Amino acid sequence: MHRLILAIDQLSKTVGHAFAWCIVVLALGTGYEVFVRYVFNDPTSWAFDVSYLMYGAVFYMAGAYTLSRGGHVRADMFYRKWPERTQAAVELVLYVLFFFPGILALIVAGGEYGYDAMRIREVSVNSPAGVPIWPLKMMIPFGAALIALQGLAEVLRCIVCLREGRWPKRLHDVEELETQLLQQHGGKGAP
Repeated sequence: MHRLILAIDQLSKTVGHAFAWCIVVLALGTGYEVFVRYVFNDPTSWAFDVSYLMYGAVFYMAGAYTLSRGGHVRADMFYRKWPERTQAAVELVLYVLFFFPGILALIVAGGEYGYDAMRIREVSVNSPAGVPIWPLKMMIPFGAALIALQGLAEVLRCIVCLREGRWPKRLHDVEELETQLLQQHGGKGAP
């Protein structure tokens, strides 16, 4: 079970890291647009659409990566004080009752929405450049399917925690600056 969890985590990491490059394209495109608009007084017809597409791609495709790192927002004022087995039991119930039905709905509805856009080869109406936006809409069901797969890994994590009494380890590739500062100062916070 541990190997399956880590394999799904690795897939989420790989996809998340690949789509993180969209942020570089977004920054370069926006920088170029600002430069030509204000230096040459010659705005582009495509910059808004490219930024829209890149941000959307990151948003859709990095959700599984964020879930694999426990990075989604949660109200944990009580949760963090519970024993790990209690945390796992509550999470397991919430995944079954809320997460999977919502993700399944997103896969089905997003699949129809993306298919319709692909079928008509939808382009952006925001600019005369006619930038294709159907690939972005097709990412909705794919991103949701990746989140569903990562959700399966999270359910398996809950089961492991219920059996072993502790959460299995997560892949580690980035760390919050806050965590680094707390470790440097012995958990007492930044100076």
